[in-house]
Amino acid sequence: MVAGLGGAEQFRRHGPQVIEKGVWFNLWAPSAGSVELLEVGRGPRRMSRDDDGWYQTLSSAARVGTRYQFRINGDLVVPDPASCFQPEDVDSPSEVIDMAALRDAMLYPGRSWAEAVIYELHVGTFSAEGTYAGVEKKLPYLRDLGITAIELMPLNDVPGRHNWGYDGVLLNAPNARYGRPEDLKRLLHAAHDLDIMVYLDVVYNHFGPQLNYLHSYAGKFFSSRHTTGWGPAVNLEGKEGQFVRQFLIDNALMWLRDYGFDGLRLDAVHALKDESERHFLIELAETVRSQLMGRQVHLMLENEANQAHLLGRPSGRAKLYNAQWGDDFHNSLHVLLTGEDEGYYRAFADKPLAHLARSLAEGFAYQGEIFPLHNKPRGEPSAHLPPDATIFFSQNHDQIGNRALGERLASLVSSQKLIQAMVLLLLNPHIPMLFMGEEAAVTTPFLFFADWQGEAAELTREGRRKEFTHFKAFSTPEMRDQIPDPCDPSTFAASKLDWANIERSAPSREFQRLTQELLAIRCTKIIPRIKEGFVGVKTELIGAHGKTGGINIRWQTGHGLALQIVANFSEQAILRPSLIEGDTLWGNEPSSGHPYLHASDIVACLGQLPRSAH
Repeated sequence: MVAGLGGAEQFRRHGPQVIEKGVWFNLWAPSAGSVELLEVGRGPRRMSRDDDGWYQTLSSAARVGTRYQFRINGDLVVPDPASCFQPEDVDSPSEVIDMAALRDAMLYPGRSWAEAVIYELHVGTFSAEGTYAGVEKKLPYLRDLGITAIELMPLNDVPGRHNWGYDGVLLNAPNARYGRPEDLKRLLHAAHDLDIMVYLDVVYNHFGPQLNYLHSYAGKFFSSRHTTGWGPAVNLEGKEGQFVRQFLIDNALMWLRDYGFDGLRLDAVHALKDESERHFLIELAETVRSQLMGRQVHLMLENEANQAHLLGRPSGRAKLYNAQWGDDFHNSLHVLLTGEDEGYYRAFADKPLAHLARSLAEGFAYQGEIFPLHNKPRGEPSAHLPPDATIFFSQNHDQIGNRALGERLASLVSSQKLIQAMVLLLLNPHIPMLFMGEEAAVTTPFLFFADWQGEAAELTREGRRKEFTHFKAFSTPEMRDQIPDPCDPSTFAASKLDWANIERSAPSREFQRLTQELLAIRCTKIIPRIKEGFVGVKTELIGAHGKTGGINIRWQTGHGLALQIVANFSEQAILRPSLIEGDTLWGNEPSSGHPYLHASDIVACLGQLPRSAH
C-alpha cells in the first residue's frame, strides 16, 4: 500500500493504486470525451482529465476488494484495461487488488539458465480440475521426473470459459477460471519450495478481438503506421507509444516482481513493429534486468526473424534475452521423422538433414538466407552464440495445436522414432522443452479451442477450416468438415490430459521412465558441460539417402571434453562413424562390434578428445 496521497502525477500510471486514504483510479483514455468511475453499490464519480488523456479520481470509499467499471462518454461501460482481476468475466466489473501486498519480502532467487528443463502446460487442460491447484498437485511428479521449470501458457483474461490465452483482453488479470490471484501465488510458492522455476508466456503483439474496448477510448494504443496478421499493430512509437510501452513493461514487472515468476516467454516478437531509436524489446529487457537485480530472471523470445543480436552474451551472461525458441530445429526434425512437407514444413523439406545439423551446431538454420515461404532473407548469423541461447523442442502447443486434428508426435511416428527424438532433445546442449504429457508419450490431442458465441464463433470455425484448404488431407469441404469446431465444448474437453489413463498405461509408464532416465543423464553429464561452456562444434552428414540420412555432431568444451551425438534418420542402415572414447550416455558402446546404425538408431557419448583433435 502506498503510504501517502501526494499529487495526481505520482499516480499517473495504468491501474488502481491502493493508498491509505482510499484508491486512486487511473485510465488512459485520450479518445474519450468523458469518463466516470462506477463503483458497485455507489453512484457514478466523474473523473478529471489532463492534457495527455489520463482520467483520474480518488475514492476514499474504495478499498481492496472493491468492484468497479468505467463509463465512457456517458454510454459505454467497460472494465479497467489494467484490471488485476475479473472475478466473473472480461465484460464484468474489475476488482481492486493490492499488488504490492502480494509481493514477498524475499523472492526465490531462481536457478541458473543452464539448468533449465522446461515443461510447457496449459492450466485449463493439464489437470482434471483445470486450475492452479490442479497444477500444484502434480509438482512433485514433475520434480521427480527431472523438470526444473514449468512454463504456463498465457494467463491473461479472455472472454468465455476456455481459451489458449493468446486472445488476451486484460493483460494484468489472471484468468478467474483458474483461481484467484492468491491461488496463483500459492502455486508459485509450492513450485519454488520444490526448486522448480515458473515461467509465463506473455502476449504483447496484439489483443484479442472479442470484448476489447481499447479502440473506443484509446485509439492511439494502436498504430496507424503498422499492421500485423491480427490487425493494427500495438503502438510503440512517439509520445502516445510511451504510455503503451509503460503499460506493457509494467505488466512484465508485475508478473516477475509481484507474483514472483522466474521468467517470461514473449510471444511472436517479430510482430512488435517499432522504429524507435530504442526498440521496445531492448527497453523491456534492460528495465527488467536493472529493476530485478539479484535474481536469476530468464527472458525468452519467440521470433520468426531469428535476431541473434537480442541473444548476445558480451560478458558471458545474457545482456538482454537468454534464449529464443528454436523453431528451425523442430521443423527440420519433424520433416525427418514424419516426411510431412506441407505448410511451414515446406521451407525445410528440401534439405531437412542439413537444416537439422546447422540448427544443432549454430542455433538457427536460417541465418540470412532466403526463406522460401516469404521469399525474403530470414535471420542473422548465430554461430557465435552458445547452444543454450536456443530452446529446442520436438513438440509444443503451437506445433500440435495448429494441426487440423491436434495430433501429437506419438500418433504420427513409431515408438523407435519417438525414442530417438526424445534422446536427441534431452541429450544435446541446447535448452530442452517438453509439452505436457509428452514425457508419457500420450496421444491425447491438443486442439485449438475458444469460447466465442454467435458471429465470432462462426468466423472462427470457418477461418479454421479455410486455413487447411491447401493441405492434401483437407482439400475438399467434406474433409474439412472433420476438423473439430474450436468453439464446441467437446473440443476443449478432448484436449484435457487423462492422468488416470496415463497411470494405467504400461507404454506411458515406460516412456515416463525413459524420460526420467534421460533427464538424470542430462543433469549429471550435460548441464555441467553447459556451465563450462563450449568452444567449438563439428558436424557431418553421413549415409545420405536422398533427403534423409544421418548426422554426426560433436561439441567441444574448453576442458578438452566432447559431447557427440550420432543419429540415423533414414530407413536404411548406415555405417557408424568413429565414436569418442569415454562414457556412452545412450546407445551401443564404441567397442560393441556394431559398425552400423540401423533405422532410428541414436548414440550419445561424452569423453576426452585426443590431443590431435583439440
